[in-house]
Amino acid sequence: MKKLLLIAALIAFNLTAMAQNIQFHYDFGRSLYSELDKTEQSLGRPTLTTTVEMFRPDSYGSTFFFVDMDYSTGVKGAYWEISRELCFWQQSKWNWLSVHVEYDGGMSNTAGSFNDSWLLGGTYSGHSADFSKTWSLSLMYKYIPNTLDTKGEKCEHNFQITGVWGINFAQGWGTYSGFVDFWREHRAWQDTEYIFLSEQQLWLNLNKMEGWDKINLSIGTEVEFSNNFVDKGFYAIPTLAAKWTFN
Repeated sequence: MKKLLLIAALIAFNLTAMAQNIQFHYDFGRSLYSELDKTEQSLGRPTLTTTVEMFRPDSYGSTFFFVDMDYSTGVKGAYWEISRELCFWQQSKWNWLSVHVEYDGGMSNTAGSFNDSWLLGGTYSGHSADFSKTWSLSLMYKYIPNTLDTKGEKCEHNFQITGVWGINFAQGWGTYSGFVDFWREHRAWQDTEYIFLSEQQLWLNLNKMEGWDKINLSIGTEVEFSNNFVDKGFYAIPTLAAKWTFN
């Protein structure tokens, strides 16, 4: 497992060269929820996460990926998603429809591997005239290999609904962005079927300060709202965060 985490770390390092931004998050989950404050040998929630993120549009759609690396006295886990929007037809000026293809997966030194997921569906997207507001809604079929329900029966065929948004406000000083996911995934060990997850970020962009126009640093927070994701039940977990955006 340590070798696999090392390989994941090297891949994340290489992807950083293509990144649009890199984020550092200090997680308060252990402080707020005693059940998440466990020993390093068990399922303790990591205290630090780095996120490498990229979005690139092109003539036939767009590509997006992010890689999360979790740390608690060393790398404890890695998770990544990569998706492609495919569009070969004429779009309207403000909104467009595309085919969505996605892969999710990862590994953990404490919790074992995350379930691999393959997604296919459609995305409806839009933006304001100046691109200060963007949004998308995706409806997808989700294939999760080798998943079993509480009766030991395979439950590989599932669904996922995803919404994504980004809003720049106060003449670019602030950014509010995030996503919301709702999907079905049988977790026999958790006795649950439907999972909700939303991560919402609020940033203060320091490059708007006089003389700081080349310092692409943002400070802010992320709040993770989830139900049946971290553990059974609802959680609201904030972070203290910093982000560097690459030109």
